[in-house]
Amino acid sequence: MNRGQVMQVDREKCLALLGSGGIGRVVYTAGALPAAQPVAYVLDAGEVLFGTPVAGELAEATRNAVVAFEIDQIDCGSGAGWTVLGIGETYDVTDPGRVGALAERTPAGFSAIGGRVVALPLARLTGRWIEVR
Repeated sequence: MNRGQVMQVDREKCLALLGSGGIGRVVYTAGALPAAQPVAYVLDAGEVLFGTPVAGELAEATRNAVVAFEIDQIDCGSGAGWTVLGIGETYDVTDPGRVGALAERTPAGFSAIGGRVVALPLARLTGRWIEVR
């Protein structure tokens, strides 16, 4: 069996990993229970941004609320990879200029048409790198 070594990743490296964009998970509270939902996101000015509909569980859970955001890349065969977890208080992005600029660099699946763009400033950001020997 391979032995894994877990190393802490600093904030700068965490931001670099988040900067690749794509799909991540928003972790929130729903009915006093933990819940998670995948979202397409981008990193902009040190904040995670994602779209939600105007209504629904995720929309309600991300209205000026403390949530977590997690991404990872793990090789299932070897167990090697990394994970990043950010925590912060969300707010709605309402500046039309910022929303318009984001439209040009958002991944497939990122949509705020008829919805909202939510920003998550990363007040707390941690990461781990897993090496397998």
